[in-house]
Amino acid sequence: MVAEDIIIAPVVTEKSSGEIQDGKYTFKVNKKATKIDIKRAVEKLFEVKVLNVNTVTVKGKEKRVGRNVGKTSDWKKAIVTIDTNASEKSYLAKGGKEVKINKKYKDSIDEFMGA
Repeated sequence: MVAEDIIIAPVVTEKSSGEIQDGKYTFKVNKKATKIDIKRAVEKLFEVKVLNVNTVTVKGKEKRVGRNVGKTSDWKKAIVTIDTNASEKSYLAKGGKEVKINKKYKDSIDEFMGA
């Protein structure tokens, strides 16, 4: 699956807008996408480091127009937590040398609210 096919649209609600300060972004995703697929797609599209992905399958509601009764379709929602404070990480390499890595990741998704 291509990254553009996995992430369908951002979900903008009052609750999801409040969670942006915590680094949590909510997306409508493809129903067949796994958590690993969603993580890779968000990292590729928005160039951020994803820490955690939670998914919820939202059941469709019963709608009524006059005497006709129908149902909206089911959809999948993903709440993605990103790394908001990207810091240097160090580890010991061969020979006991300390190696520092600093990957260039963004600390927010600018395109989320249409900015």
